[in-house]
Amino acid sequence: MSATTVAKQPGRSWKDSALSLVKRQETGLLGVIIVLGLLVSLANDNFLTRDNLYNVLQTVVVIGIIAIGQTFILIGKEIDLSVGSVLALSAVSAGAAYGSGVNPWLAMLIGIGVGALSGLAVGTVVVLGRVSSFIVTLGMLSIARGLTQLLTGGLPQAMPRELSFIGQGRVFGGIPVSVVIFLVLVILGQLLLTRTVFGLRVTAVGDNDTAARTGGIPVGRTRILTFMLIGTLAGVAGIVFATQVGVAEAQAGMGYELDVIAAAVIGGASLSGGRGSIIGAFLGACLLGVLRNAFILLALSPFLQQLSIGLVIVLAALFDQWRQGNLRHLHPKALTRRFAGRKA
Repeated sequence: MSATTVAKQPGRSWKDSALSLVKRQETGLLGVIIVLGLLVSLANDNFLTRDNLYNVLQTVVVIGIIAIGQTFILIGKEIDLSVGSVLALSAVSAGAAYGSGVNPWLAMLIGIGVGALSGLAVGTVVVLGRVSSFIVTLGMLSIARGLTQLLTGGLPQAMPRELSFIGQGRVFGGIPVSVVIFLVLVILGQLLLTRTVFGLRVTAVGDNDTAARTGGIPVGRTRILTFMLIGTLAGVAGIVFATQVGVAEAQAGMGYELDVIAAAVIGGASLSGGRGSIIGAFLGACLLGVLRNAFILLALSPFLQQLSIGLVIVLAALFDQWRQGNLRHLHPKALTRRFAGRKA
């Protein structure tokens, strides 16, 4: 092909760009959130008030922060079930350090550091022991929760008053500080995923670790760093959670694993690895928050709330499979051929 021919090839039109944007998971999620919000606002005028919207965002901050790390984990074709327990361990570690006379800011760093070390331990066992991350993190879930109980004796740990603004403070005319922290982490996470060597390596490892290793990517080190990242973010989430309620409790974060994975999967992170979006995880967390808030405002049964969130998770997983082309066997023609073959 000549240089002249190449030069005459048209570039990508604005229509193609617009169509690509419409097909993105994030665009669909944003549309669902807007439509759901409008429907709820028709039933209850309080939904679209500024205070309620801030409240929705503040309730998803903790889940959303960890969902950023879980998105990296899922893109790397791994999973982390220990995040709720690591959140609690990080929070009580900070509280215990402060209670023993450590400077409040240093105590906060100790709590976040405990989360990072937990991630390092998980990643090291996964990589060097060649054990499934599902099994390792399931074990860490119990280990971290047990350490939390031993450290506190089951008693809540007071958090420093100097740090209370993190969970309870407001800036810029009423925006919660924790929401600002969350938004900053979302932006940094998206940049880390899409604009850095580390992010590209995580995607490559999740897409095909054999090809990544052949291409010179340090697969083991990348996986360990990914687990350290989610451990660190779980630590940050633990500090935010503890400063919201004022104390660090041993039972904090129980059951958060499901919500974190749900936010990441709803946001477009593939369970098969290689794909995901931090912006999508943010929107996934917001969708969960809107659903919960809607059930509260409309005085609906909490059991129905749990059922609806489960359905959303299943639908998101099916959508991911459809997007990858793994549901072609459900096409009517394919089903007809299959049943015809069985009858024959």
